[in-house]
Amino acid sequence: MFLRPSTPSDLPTVMHLIAEGRRQMIAQGNLTQWADGHPSEQQVAADIRRGCSYLLMEGGIAVATFALIPGPDPTYSVIYDGQWLNDRPYYVIHRVSSLPHVHGVMAEVFAHAFSLTDTVRIDTHRDNLSMLAALRRHHFTYCGIIHLADGAERLAFMKTTGSSPSQTKKATQ
Repeated sequence: MFLRPSTPSDLPTVMHLIAEGRRQMIAQGNLTQWADGHPSEQQVAADIRRGCSYLLMEGGIAVATFALIPGPDPTYSVIYDGQWLNDRPYYVIHRVSSLPHVHGVMAEVFAHAFSLTDTVRIDTHRDNLSMLAALRRHHFTYCGIIHLADGAERLAFMKTTGSSPSQTKKATQ
């Protein structure tokens, strides 16, 4: 697999991958995480314009998508029943989705994130068992509960690796 930034012409592809992810979540019993049309086409288009949307390609085909956004994230400003590991600059991973037959997506996502920063935050729905398993497998620490802008609860995780080559360059610009 190789990673590349999404372009405006990739919007239909990204939305198709998100629809695939939504179907997978529902099939696994996660009925509410993306049930309200989130993420919207407008949100994904904004990610693309800001250079925060990525595609994972395999054999010339887009097999996964995600957003990697420099913090701070407003929904992470208040955390309940816990605390963040530190207050250092960080990136946030959002909107991860892949085709059902693809494996190793989160390893690629995390590798890219940690090539830009040493601190990553991510949240997920408590019913997103595959994401929870990936976060455990990649040694993320559960930090507490955050609430999205609409009030929905999410489980918040964080990982700090020490230092990366860019020392959170983009997060502090």
